[in-house]
Amino acid sequence: MIVALPASSPATFEIKSANLPLVALLLKSPDLDALSRDLALRFDDIPDFFDNDPLVVELSALALDEHAIDFAALVALLRSYRVAPVAVRGGNLGQMNAAAAAGLLAAPDARITAARSRAPEVAHAQPVATEAPMAAPAVSALVIDKPLRSGQQVYARGRDLVVLAMVNAGAEVIADGHIHVYAPLRGKAMAGARGNADARIFSLCLEPELLSIAGIYRTSDVPLPQGVWGKPTQVRLLPGPDGDKLVMTPLSV
Repeated sequence: MIVALPASSPATFEIKSANLPLVALLLKSPDLDALSRDLALRFDDIPDFFDNDPLVVELSALALDEHAIDFAALVALLRSYRVAPVAVRGGNLGQMNAAAAAGLLAAPDARITAARSRAPEVAHAQPVATEAPMAAPAVSALVIDKPLRSGQQVYARGRDLVVLAMVNAGAEVIADGHIHVYAPLRGKAMAGARGNADARIFSLCLEPELLSIAGIYRTSDVPLPQGVWGKPTQVRLLPGPDGDKLVMTPLSV
């Protein structure tokens, strides 16, 4: 016999499942002084890089490290950069307990996505006639059509950046996606700012102070090859056994 019981829900709330996009910090050293210096070098010039994003601290690189991590100080340091540490994963028992004492939740099921995208898999099944879903509107690139002077900075959050005028020395162009400069690039260019290793930098005249893709950078202290200096060039990351490196290729225009 099947018995159906009456159901009711509270008038003041409902419980539902939700997905929260997280920023991940892959911690490679327990030395917070060194971390503070590196964060300052990377983000002090980009005060709007984070927007109170929730963050999970990935500890797998330190799971065998016996040095204690001051999680209270780590949380305070990260909050100064407008991120909200909420969880940790991948640490040993002592690290996870210390993190819990600092108010961080254990998140063993949090998935850290790889920065470099994989080639799409090809399905060989027979096509099925279905109604095409309505496509989501594409995120347009940020277009700048005026020269950027020394001290100016442009950040294309979550999209590509297109600059139609000169980027002078001392100026900075930053994008989470690609950077296109259809003019001389003489300042700093940082593509894939949030870890997108597939991002690229394009310029009709490459004379930069700094180039960076997904945190891999090269400064003007190391001269560019004569084959690309002052010429139309594409910059991308090339993976290798010793890690990713910046590769510059002349463009035919």
